[in-house]
Amino acid sequence: MTGWGRNGTDTRPLAADLAAGRGVERHVAALTLAGLLFLGAAMGLVNLFVDGVLREGAPVVVYGATMVLLMALGGWLAFFRRVGRWETFGLVLLGDLVYVVVAMCIEDPVRYATPLMLLFAAFVAAWFLGPVMLGVNMVATVVACLLAMWGSYDSALGLAVQVGVNSGVLNAAAFGVYVLRRRVQRLLEATQALSHQDPLTGLSNRRFLVEQAPRVWRQARREGSRVAAMVLDLDHFKQLNDAYGHAAGDAVLRAVAASLSAGVRPSDVLARIGGEELIVLGLVSDPAEAHQLAERLRTAVSSSRTDDGHSVTASIGIALARPVDGEDAGDAMWRLVDRADAAMYEAKQAGRNRVAAVLPRQRAGRHADSLPPADHDAA
Repeated sequence: MTGWGRNGTDTRPLAADLAAGRGVERHVAALTLAGLLFLGAAMGLVNLFVDGVLREGAPVVVYGATMVLLMALGGWLAFFRRVGRWETFGLVLLGDLVYVVVAMCIEDPVRYATPLMLLFAAFVAAWFLGPVMLGVNMVATVVACLLAMWGSYDSALGLAVQVGVNSGVLNAAAFGVYVLRRRVQRLLEATQALSHQDPLTGLSNRRFLVEQAPRVWRQARREGSRVAAMVLDLDHFKQLNDAYGHAAGDAVLRAVAASLSAGVRPSDVLARIGGEELIVLGLVSDPAEAHQLAERLRTAVSSSRTDDGHSVTASIGIALARPVDGEDAGDAMWRLVDRADAAMYEAKQAGRNRVAAVLPRQRAGRHADSLPPADHDAA
């Protein structure tokens, strides 16, 4: 997921979260495949010690080497604990090929090399691969069943029926697992989106703001920028609710959210943290840039209108900081927000519908929030 979200905020942070999730998925896939390979090889090695299962001569050596190869691949996956989509696809096709080799080494494939062995490959393909690769494996499953059972039936019709039944059951099971997986993925994605979104306005919520603080702090240190926190509080919002009802208040909040979404920069984080209070977190080069952005947001709020003609203004407080190494981004963000909140109350006391910023107090022996005084200039 890349680009811009409905609320105008940059969805690249969410894309990064999803990329991290895919990294975990690859880790899990590698361990799962390693386990399946070890299990399959261990079960297969048992046949070396059972009389009458394997063909005499070279097939025993080929069969044993195949099982050792599977265990070696399992060890490699368990050690590196990372496998990509193409590697997984290759292992799935290798599983189909291994089944054919095993069936050709078995004295009675129908009895000792049932096509159920392909369940490993089928389920791995269904859970970890895309639709095209899954389709290729479905075709490979039919071919593998045909080659493995070729010499076990004198009648072409009997062979066709058995291949059709076995490969059909395997492919149907794989498709069912794939559909289930897609359903689970959609539910997880929807749940993740809802956990980061305010249901009334569609803006990001407090949780998303907290989760994005480390990213913003890292980016600010990397670019040498300042972090600006802007606290916006809608003026006389309670009176509007009392006079026109909560439905009108909700409509105003949605109108304000739409206007602010259009006013913030793509890289800014815009969040509603409760009631009529909103926060914008972003990077700026100096206080003048922060003040310019805040004025643009103040104008966006005052120009927003509901369908019934209701509107409000906003008082905005600004605070700036330059992140330093070693500080906790979450704690630093809330300290910065507290300062912006104090500035917002000064804007209220000065008449509302305006922007204000305050210089932090100096504490003995150090500057407030462990930052140089130049980093806290008034906007």
